[in-house]
Parts: sequence; C-alpha cells; structure tokens
Amino acid sequence: MNSALVMQSGGCTHVLNRSLYAIASEFASTGSGTLYGAPNGLEGILRDRSVNLSEVPHDLWMSIANAPGAAIGSTRRRLRDDDVEPVFRYLERLGIRYWFIIGGNDSAETGHTLQMRADEIGYDLSVINVPKTIDNDLVLTDHCPGYGSAARFVATAVVGSGLDAEALTGASPITIFEVMGRDAGWLAAATALARREERDPPHLICVPEILVDEDKFVADVQDAFTRYGYAVAVISENARTADGIIGAESDPWFVDDFGHEYYDGPARYLAALVSRRLGVRARYEKPGTIQRSLVWAASESDVREAEVVGRAAVTAAREGLRDVIVTIEREDGPAYKCRTGFAPLDQVGGKVRLMPDEYLAPQDNFVTDAFLQYLSPLVGEIPRFGRLM
Repeated sequence: MNSALVMQSGGCTHVLNRSLYAIASEFASTGSGTLYGAPNGLEGILRDRSVNLSEVPHDLWMSIANAPGAAIGSTRRRLRDDDVEPVFRYLERLGIRYWFIIGGNDSAETGHTLQMRADEIGYDLSVINVPKTIDNDLVLTDHCPGYGSAARFVATAVVGSGLDAEALTGASPITIFEVMGRDAGWLAAATALARREERDPPHLICVPEILVDEDKFVADVQDAFTRYGYAVAVISENARTADGIIGAESDPWFVDDFGHEYYDGPARYLAALVSRRLGVRARYEKPGTIQRSLVWAASESDVREAEVVGRAAVTAAREGLRDVIVTIEREDGPAYKCRTGFAPLDQVGGKVRLMPDEYLAPQDNFVTDAFLQYLSPLVGEIPRFGRLM
C-alpha cells in the first residue's frame, strides 16, 4: 500500500501536463511505490483501466510536460454513490495509498467525497488535489495554474482583433469578442492588458459579476465607435442581464454531469443587436478550446507554478497531509513572488471565487489598476504595436 494514483479532471489547460510531470518526477524521487495514471479519470477507473506512469521514460516526459491537453485524458464525470465500491476495489487492487487529483472546484468536491468515504470504510488513503483552471475561480488561493496562459492568449487575441477592426472602419468596424468563464469574469477581464492607450481595445468588458443592460451596452459601443472609428467589446460567455444569461432564450443545448448549463453564448446575439441598432456591421469572435491550448501562449510563470504545485502535492502526501488542495500564496513586496500553501477540500469544493469589487470599474466598463497589477506577473509580455494614422 505504497503506490499512488493520479488523474486529470475537468477542462484542459496549457500547463495541466506540467503538473502531471511534476507529480511523476517528485514521486519517482521518493524511491518507493508505483505511480499509476487513471485514463480519463473516473471513467478509466470504472472500466478498470490504468497506465503505469513509473515506466514512462524521461525523454517522453520532457515532451509531455510542455504539451497542452491532458496526457492521460480528462473527465467531467461526477462521482455517484454506486461508483464508490468499484472505485475502492480498484484502489485496493493497485495498492493505492495516495491519490492526486489535478482539477478545479468540481474536482475538489470529488476529492473531499473520496476522502470521507475512505475514512468511513477504514481505507488508508490520502487525497491531495492539485489546482488547475483557466477560470481562476478557486477560493482560498491567489490564482490558479492555467489562468495566466489563457489570459495571455485572450489579451493577445484582442490586440489582433482590435487592429483588424480598426483597419476596416468602413466595412466591419465593431467586434464582439466572447471569452470563456463559467461563473466569474477573471478571463474576460484579462483582456484589459491589451489596452495601452485610450483608443486601444477593449473598449468595454462585460463580466458575470455585473449585470448588463442591453440598451446601455449598445450606447457604449456606439460611443467608442464615434470616438475611435471602431469598437471592440469583450464579453464573458455567461454574462447576464436582469433576465438571465444574454441570448439564452431557449433551454441550454447541453447540461454536464455537474449540472453546468451550456448556451450558445452572447456574442452572436449582441453583434446582431448592435448591427441592427447602429446600422454598421458588427462581427463576433468566439474562440473555443484554443483559449486553453495554443502552445505559444503559455506563460512562463504559469508553467513554473504548475510544476511547483505538483511537486508540493507529493511532498504533502508523504508528510501525512490529506483532504487538502495545494494553494498559491502571493508574498508581499514590490517584486512578484509566491509560495505554496494548503486549504481544506471541504472549503474549496463546489465554491466559486468571483472577482472582488476592488478589481472592477463598472462605470468605465473596465477594470481597475489594482487588477492589472495583480494580473500582469501571471501573464508576462504581450505584443505591442505602433500606428501610422
């Protein structure tokens, strides 16, 4: 009973595999037990599948560590009551004592449930969660691995989208740019890094934390268009009006195992609304999983910290910690520096960290300087370009 299991859960990120590599590397350095991977998480466990990660050669790990996606597959399957017995049969067969779950708030909830069930039946198990999410919505941590790289992508994409709209002021001068983020606006807000001067995009940022008034939205787009000859508005995929999610006039097209509803999104709806009201062509952009998978967008600090939290999880398990998630704590001082900590899973699972008021400037349709100072070291440099006109 000295072996370990690792699984990846939820949406992928640029650096999810970096944490996987870190767990494997750190566990191998302890010199005891075998590290197994659960293919597609709970789905693989319930099919009695496993992969021996202790046999993966170093050169292959170096290639996997820098790859987006999830090298052993991920899952959005929720743990159910009738899963518990086969799950613990699986753990016992492999001699699993440590279980590392790389995931977000739903995964933290799963981890805590597994730890409680292990305690109930007297199975010696230590569950340690390793944080990841591009949504940056885990509580009790400064930020989450995966967020900085996705933020770097969306900010850079808005730079380019803005230059395109500005060049075509007579044809398609308005762009509505939709960004991922289920319940919180952290990722949409990150596009603020694209703006260096007043005329730069984004001119409006709409997040779920602040209700959107459609008439005011159109008026604010028109104001930016009048001022600069073009306009770019960024909107979170689940931005809401007082009546609910924007453009969600019908039932969701999909509801996942955790009850999360998926709609077509607001960008298309708002682009059509702006086009009708203003009589100019408004495009909409809705990048999908490229937001969390484009290789060159990976942030250096994100890569580094994804590895740090993976190694910290193994150390914590060996030192007797259990039922916790690794956190990132920012240290005080002018230079960016952080350390790892731990939080109880029952205080993290199923909870959402919204953007605080001090980071939002609703009167300006933007964010505050405090948010930009928080965000910048997580993202790194984004391209800057000059203008001839």
